[in-house]
Amino acid sequence: MPCQCEASNPTWKRPMRTVPKCVFIDLGAADGNSFNAFLNDKYGAVANCPSGGLWEAVLVEANPRFQAPLGQTAARFPKAVEAFPSTAAYMCQGQTSFYLDTVTTAQNYWGSSMSSNHPDVVHSGKKKVTVNTVNLNRLLVEHTIPSDYVLVKMDIEGAEFDIVPCLAKSPAAALMDALWMEQHDVSWGLAGNSLEDMNQAKMALKSRGVYMPDYFSETLLSRRTQVIHAQKELEQK
Repeated sequence: MPCQCEASNPTWKRPMRTVPKCVFIDLGAADGNSFNAFLNDKYGAVANCPSGGLWEAVLVEANPRFQAPLGQTAARFPKAVEAFPSTAAYMCQGQTSFYLDTVTTAQNYWGSSMSSNHPDVVHSGKKKVTVNTVNLNRLLVEHTIPSDYVLVKMDIEGAEFDIVPCLAKSPAAALMDALWMEQHDVSWGLAGNSLEDMNQAKMALKSRGVYMPDYFSETLLSRRTQVIHAQKELEQK
């Protein structure tokens, strides 16, 4: 575990803007596929965002493979998108070892993880890089205002077991309206939190009004579609 839960910090600077908008915070942004899904109304109609459909996005991705496409996306939307390439979403600021999935090419290298025991990491020979971490609590405080509609998508291969219990203790959780989280194997977390710790954290967030639907990422949906097609082909042979 690279650092301890930082639920709040008085040095974090709140935005100066007063006009509300949708804020899409994408943790595990890959090449921007979930951001494109956001633009295509997969998380709700963008036209319904406050102030006539205003929005901005924060894209966080640890795998250096996706640095170029995320940079291109930020360049397409210079005033609306901020990208954090080669940066792992976490519960504090620091640095961490990040293990690369080099084998699941058809699924956009989706198994890259902070956990060294993720199966795709193991199959890839535990190849690792060092990346910075960014604190979700800080992102919420520094990028949103209370009148925004704030949607967090979290697909981070186990680090959710560290982040979500910390988030549930943070005042920043009150800034979040929806959490679309793909939950993985509890053993991929680094902080030692249990499944019960996660369940309690989710209950705490829901009690504060956070919408938490069952969720599978765009990449996972693609893989499921491929499996279904493969099964149908086998049945036809």
